[in-house]
Amino acid sequence: MSGKHITQRQESLYMSKRQQGKSQETAATKADISERSGRRIETGDWQPSIPGERHWRTREDPLEAVWKDELLPLLAREPQLTGLTLWEFLEDEHPGEFPYTVLRTLQRRIKHWKATEGPEKVVIFRQSLPAGLQGLSDFSHPNTEITLQGKLFKHLLYQFRLAHSGWRYLQIVQGGESYSALAEGLQSALWRAGGSPLEHRTDSLSAAFNNHAQQQTFTQSYAALCAHYHLRATRNNVGVSHENGAIECAHGSFKRRLDQALKLRGSCDFNSIKDYQRVLDNVAERLNKRCQKRFQDEQLTLQTLPAERFIAYRELSLKVTRSSTVEIQKVVYSVPSRMMGETVRVHVYHDRLVIFIGQTLTLTLARIYPKAGQERARCIDYRHIIHSLSAKPQAFRFLQFRDEVLPTETYRQLWQQCEQQFEPRESCKWIVGVLRIAMDYTCEERLGNELLATINNHRPLPSLKALQERYLGTRPIPTIPARQQDLASYDHLLQGHWYHTETQHA
Repeated sequence: MSGKHITQRQESLYMSKRQQGKSQETAATKADISERSGRRIETGDWQPSIPGERHWRTREDPLEAVWKDELLPLLAREPQLTGLTLWEFLEDEHPGEFPYTVLRTLQRRIKHWKATEGPEKVVIFRQSLPAGLQGLSDFSHPNTEITLQGKLFKHLLYQFRLAHSGWRYLQIVQGGESYSALAEGLQSALWRAGGSPLEHRTDSLSAAFNNHAQQQTFTQSYAALCAHYHLRATRNNVGVSHENGAIECAHGSFKRRLDQALKLRGSCDFNSIKDYQRVLDNVAERLNKRCQKRFQDEQLTLQTLPAERFIAYRELSLKVTRSSTVEIQKVVYSVPSRMMGETVRVHVYHDRLVIFIGQTLTLTLARIYPKAGQERARCIDYRHIIHSLSAKPQAFRFLQFRDEVLPTETYRQLWQQCEQQFEPRESCKWIVGVLRIAMDYTCEERLGNELLATINNHRPLPSLKALQERYLGTRPIPTIPARQQDLASYDHLLQGHWYHTETQHA
């Protein structure tokens, strides 16, 4: 028996046999221990060993000379100091005395000190909210790089989640954390859920709060939005994101599933935003299947939705300039020339502009944003101004937004080539004429590719007259029957009898 530790099971077996009236010798034999060990168990002199516990050192402590006098005061003053920082401190103060191999020992010593003597940590109190009480909104950046037709698509993801059931809704947001993005995303989520909770929680969104005011209050638009859906607006404390753990945690789970879905799809490139949104909807739907029963129960507790949605835009009143443009948020947009001089109302959404003249919806434009590092941008559609430009083609050469008039990179290459091939006046006429043909015959892509192929085959560009004959020749010429007027009818005019003649015929 010597050299072996007595286990807790052996102690229990020995004592049970003694309680049955067995002798010390018999009980010790049954427990596979010595009779002396049995007597020690009975007298309380024996203490059970704890696995892993050791009260002696197996080697000399390399930090004994500096731990209490130098390192502990530093940790007491600033507990966030790391082992590497303190090792570098020792290297500076005691050159050559503490080799790099001591770093791991120091890191373990600091970890043990923080767990046994360090400062108290912030405890996370997990919540279990009742059904229908709280919904949360937040914006986040996707982890995966998304492209639209090969071009990088910068955007945010808006997510709404019901705290009780975990049901979620996702929507693409362009531009930033604006009121229009929040209002449109929140309303779409509520209508998809079929009702609204009692409380809506966010972080300190500038779209919802006047953060620069002395007393941070709701913006007027956000307060009206919450009142429309009978929502009590709340937010977490500034810088304490875990207070919105129900939505912050959901960001991570959704992004991981989205990343896997895109890997399975084999591409992160989409033809349109709608195609990308469909993928987001599919991922969200799969996640929502996990909480379908809880969501159905929570739907019964949601508030009834109002009859109509609330405004999710900012309205501007602008006058169309003589250049057939309007400027919105440092971006110049072209509009049809027939609108020049008119005062229009513009509903500014996060992804589109809806333009009214009076009460008539006149035009919808995709909203764009200046690129990183740029303060301004332009969005010019040549179709809006091509008729006027055709009458004054020489205005194209030094036009302020000349590059934006050319719709694609193909047409920019054509402009560079025609500048080299034709005289300045002819080159302006040629490119403007090509754009006019592209609009009139709805052949922008096909015409551009054909002309670019001509360049790639090292052939000169066709003249504008040749292009016009080609496309004008395809237009069917209507047959107009010739009718000869009876010359006798003129006699009545000469004699002044036209009134009398008409009366007789009548």
